[in-house]
Amino acid sequence: MIIPVKMKERDYDIVLERGCINNISSLINVDRKVLIITDSLIPITYVNTVKKNIKDVFVYTVKSGEQSKNFKNFENIIDFMIENNFSRTDCVIALGGGVVGDMAGFISSVYMRGIDFYNIPTSLLSQVDSSIGGKTAIDKLGIKNVVGAFYPPKKVIIDPNVLFTLDERQLHNGLVEAFKMALTCDKSLVNLILESKNLMDDIDEIIYKALLIKKSVVEEDPNELGIRKVLNFGHTIGHAIEASYELNELLHGECVGLGMLYMASESVRDVIYMFLKKYNLPYEIEIDKDVIYKYICLDKKRSNNFISIVRVEEIGNYIIEKILLED
Repeated sequence: MIIPVKMKERDYDIVLERGCINNISSLINVDRKVLIITDSLIPITYVNTVKKNIKDVFVYTVKSGEQSKNFKNFENIIDFMIENNFSRTDCVIALGGGVVGDMAGFISSVYMRGIDFYNIPTSLLSQVDSSIGGKTAIDKLGIKNVVGAFYPPKKVIIDPNVLFTLDERQLHNGLVEAFKMALTCDKSLVNLILESKNLMDDIDEIIYKALLIKKSVVEEDPNELGIRKVLNFGHTIGHAIEASYELNELLHGECVGLGMLYMASESVRDVIYMFLKKYNLPYEIEIDKDVIYKYICLDKKRSNNFISIVRVEEIGNYIIEKILLED
């Protein structure tokens, strides 16, 4: 299945098909130097599958986890590309989750002022969310994605079969992002997720429906000046929780799930609780409001003393509000 994305900078396709990573050479121009950026938890079989039909291929592996999205790895990978004579006509493939995709995309956006970038997301979270839309970034001083650029990929290749190697926690962590989009835009997707008897039986449809939502939003607002802010539902407080907790204590999706509770009406909150409990996600947390406030003040959606937040009062609809930080 091909899902076309129409962007001002560049149009690109999302390929959604089981087994598609076995045919990378038919989907990407690999008749050039190729750098695969991956992480330490990606099964080596996936790396070898992508490599097998590429003649001039290099692999750079970073340690798994958000802490790898830093300037040190950024610099090391740039050095690696220079040392191996990568030119502007060569390309980068991200093979991994959101951390790998964000960093590989940012490196691609600045190396020789921009080289081709392809994304092969291997986590559910990255398949439904971070792999499309062109956001690329690294972290600094504990602040997520504070240094980055909008740089759309040349193509996104999504193979749901790779999700079978994820543990339940990681799978459900990614499901939060699909549910987030469903709550704001698609009641049928909410019902599909809540009523699923076997998640992997329904995962292709869940990914497809979530991608359609994100595609329509990023096409209308590629640089997050308006409607694209809807994708931040749950993220204002969720990112603050994530930043204030020790690395790896809570996963990104788990924090977003908690963050949604604060931005929903009572009836919607009941549905969110139902979702969180069904998929064994955290649904309560002790937080220091002063610490949370400190990180909210660093949010990219802040403007002077105001911040844009997304509320969901009824399933399938949303409100973007500009409120005072103190409120």
